[in-house]
Amino acid sequence: MVSEEHQRLLDPEQHPAALKALTHPLRIRLLGLLRQGGPATASELAVRTGESSASTSYHLRVLAKHDFVAEAEHRDGRERRWRSVHAVTAWNNTAMAASPGARALVGVSRRAQVDHLERSLVRHERDMADGRLDAAWLECSGISDLILRLTPESLTELTACLSRKADELAARDADDPRARQTVLFGAALPYAPHDSSARAADAGPDDATGAEDASGGAA
Repeated sequence: MVSEEHQRLLDPEQHPAALKALTHPLRIRLLGLLRQGGPATASELAVRTGESSASTSYHLRVLAKHDFVAEAEHRDGRERRWRSVHAVTAWNNTAMAASPGARALVGVSRRAQVDHLERSLVRHERDMADGRLDAAWLECSGISDLILRLTPESLTELTACLSRKADELAARDADDPRARQTVLFGAALPYAPHDSSARAADAGPDDATGAEDASGGAA
C-alpha cells in the first residue's frame, strides 16, 4: 500500500474547501496527469487535455492553493512547472457519505476514473498496434468484469490483498528495464438484490457480461 507520507488523506469535516476544489473534473484530470507523467507546465497540460493554457493555469493554481500540487524545478525562467505533492488522494467512504458535498466528490472522482479507463484502453491498443509494446504484453493485459458473491469482510480482505500484492510486485520490478508504466484499475461495486420485475426493468444492452478475458487480465 502507498505509505502515509505519499498520501493526501481528506476528511469532510477538516478539509471542506480542499474537497470542494477537487469536485471539478478537469482538476482531477490535471492532478492525475502530473502523477502519471511527472512535472509539467500549464501549456503542456493544455495540449494533453485539449483545454486552453489559461484554463489549465487557473485550475493548477486552485490545486496549489489546497496543497495538491506545488511548483517543480524549472527548466528555464519562462513558465513554471508543476508537480503533484502526493501519489494518492484518499478518504474514508463512511465519513464521505455523511456529507452531501463530499458525496459529490466521490461521484465526480469515480466518473473521472471511468473516463481514465477509456483513455487508457485507447492508448494501450494504439501502443500495441503501433509496436511500441512488444508481444510479451499481449497475453497479460486485458479487462475482466467478474461477478462474485462476497460479504463486506471478504471484499475488504480481497481489496487489501490486491493492494499488497501490487505494491510487492511494483517494488520487485522497480529497477527492471523491461518494466513499463501500467495502469491498474479496480472496482468493487456491490448490488442490492432486486425482484424479477425490477431486474428486468434495470437490465439493458450495456449490462455487465460477467465475462473474463481469456488472458485473465486485471480486474
